[in-house]
Amino acid sequence: MVRIRTMTEDDVDAVAEIRVGGWRTAYAGLVPQGRLDAMDAAEDAARHRRFFRQDGGLQQVNLVAETAGGDVVGWACYGPCRDADVTGGNGELYALYVRPDLIGTGAGRALCAAVIEGAAARGFHRLLLWVLEGNHRARAFYARAGFAPDGAGRPDDIDGTPVPEVRYAMPLPVT
Repeated sequence: MVRIRTMTEDDVDAVAEIRVGGWRTAYAGLVPQGRLDAMDAAEDAARHRRFFRQDGGLQQVNLVAETAGGDVVGWACYGPCRDADVTGGNGELYALYVRPDLIGTGAGRALCAAVIEGAAARGFHRLLLWVLEGNHRARAFYARAGFAPDGAGRPDDIDGTPVPEVRYAMPLPVT
């Protein structure tokens, strides 16, 4: 059982560990291993701490999943959609990661449900996200949550390796 709450600056180090571990697990074989090996949680935390303090005008919401004992085991971030081809009123799930050893325990589902609820409460009528085309586990997770591909795709390149992404969307309930 996890509790979802708003992230604080005190959570940045735990979130960085989760994000780096999430990348190494989810993207193994999809992005160059050298990129994954070079990831450093301390550097990620420093970057995230700077961004967390200033927000960059994105009006983003950061949530964490924590255990009854207070351990942060997941993180999600959402806000207004950044895609130029999408009109206003759309939200975007920027990131959702769970500690790799806890995938399948419900923490991700709880985070996703909180994001959907929060995005609807903010007045977004649709929630979008980008996922690596080859990340079949994540694509199945999002499909079970009610997202579906909307036909948009974009090429991406990490260290010379193509890593295409597909966009998923779901309509949000009017609150």
